[in-house]
Amino acid sequence: MPGAFQYKPKFVDIRVRPPSEQDNAAEDVHALKPGERACDHPGCRKAATARAPKSRDLLHEHYWFCQPHAAEYNRNWNFFAGMAEGEVRRRQQEEQMTGGRPTWEMKAGRMSREAAAFSAKFGAGQGQGPQFRDPFNMFGGGGQHARKPEPEGRKLGKIERNALADLDLDEDADASKIRTRYTELVRRLHPDANNGDRSGENRLQRVIKSYQALRKAGMV
Repeated sequence: MPGAFQYKPKFVDIRVRPPSEQDNAAEDVHALKPGERACDHPGCRKAATARAPKSRDLLHEHYWFCQPHAAEYNRNWNFFAGMAEGEVRRRQQEEQMTGGRPTWEMKAGRMSREAAAFSAKFGAGQGQGPQFRDPFNMFGGGGQHARKPEPEGRKLGKIERNALADLDLDEDADASKIRTRYTELVRRLHPDANNGDRSGENRLQRVIKSYQALRKAGMV
């Protein structure tokens, strides 16, 4: 064959060069990037992405795990391990009431700064500092201007009020006044006291009915 038609390869050697040790290190998928930390699980080379408390008494100290080992750790975690049954119930009640967080009483102590400022301003009616008028005793200081509690009045219904009105009595009339007024009206309105005149008979019936209603209500 003429030399012009002979095959001449463009490259002398086109074989792929085998990877070196440096190339293997660069291609390591588990290699940590700058700022990452290794998983705390023994033998794990992955980057840690989740944290978990070390124990019930060390809730602010954590292990750092990759996602699979964090899930495994959480499955085996038991917060109440080793607790007595009463302590477990108490912790569960605290979790339901306050979310397990500490609480404080919203009240100033007797010797606190707030109590001293209140005492200096109002004086509790004892001549300590400037005095303020507290007619309704809202601040518990008493004092000479404090309004005394008024006794509760008698609670009357519509029937009792109408009955007292038919007897021409006020709502504060006692049993003695009711009996006296009833006797007076019966004597005045009865036909025998009016020579047989029945013009006041309707009023007499109302008086008798009203008196019976007051007796039923326990007012007589």
